[in-house]
Amino acid sequence: MRFDPQSLRYDENGLIPVIAQDHESGQVLMMAWMTAAAVQRTLETRRVTYWSRSRQSFWVKGESSGHVQELVDFRLDCDRDCLLVVVRQTGPACHTNRQSCFYTAVREGAEVELMKPVTD
Repeated sequence: MRFDPQSLRYDENGLIPVIAQDHESGQVLMMAWMTAAAVQRTLETRRVTYWSRSRQSFWVKGESSGHVQELVDFRLDCDRDCLLVVVRQTGPACHTNRQSCFYTAVREGAEVELMKPVTD
């Protein structure tokens, strides 16, 4: 059966949430959004392409930072309304220069920083 990006369940803005996970460590790197066209571009180029809600344009991860996400595997959840992209991450995934956007935990009622920014 051939995959059709239109078969996914997008929200009222034509977006679907995407979780990026590192293929080696299994670490959750970030969450972003895709349109059907971004899904298609990602599958065709193997470079993960998101939709920037603030800029209202495509955003190829690493385009300006060099912190590229190369697609290793593309997965759909059971309801077809959320995606998982397993990636080969070059450099930090977060715009704060951390390996993951999920660097803050709440423990015993307090925020705890789990990782510092990567220094060059």
